[in-house]
Amino acid sequence: MTAAWIVLALVVAQRLGELVLSHRNEAWLRARGGVEVGAGHFPLFFLVHGGWLAALALSIGPDTVVNWWWLAVFVLLQAARVWILAVLGRYWCTRIITLDEAPLVTAGPYRWLRHPNYLVVIVEIAVLPLAFSAYGIAITFSILNALLLSHRIRVENAALQARR
Repeated sequence: MTAAWIVLALVVAQRLGELVLSHRNEAWLRARGGVEVGAGHFPLFFLVHGGWLAALALSIGPDTVVNWWWLAVFVLLQAARVWILAVLGRYWCTRIITLDEAPLVTAGPYRWLRHPNYLVVIVEIAVLPLAFSAYGIAITFSILNALLLSHRIRVENAALQARR
């Protein structure tokens, strides 16, 4: 197994673990009266993000050379991702679930940005393919992700507006 395949396998394992965590947090939120908004666009995230991983898997060959600088940037992004998930705690999930009595998170990176998780995802979508010299994947999925996130951020901001 090449270094590129090992990296990709680790990213897939991480994403699957995050889906498990998200499902647990979603159940916790719903049990406390959390309501989902914007569910219609949610399946598109599986298509875009799953397609991104599948495209990477299909483009990585046995001779794929890893650009360690881009990979280091990706690793730093994972540290930011962990920080964001830790700050959000039980309120983090992959769906937009709002709980009226829950306070808005203003700690950690949320002191400076409204949506730091989305910023991390935007950069990740571009950086991991660059680590494998998959420029077309970086460009294509960055565009698709940007289109999807622009809609999601509008939906999420509207859902949170009453709590600001």
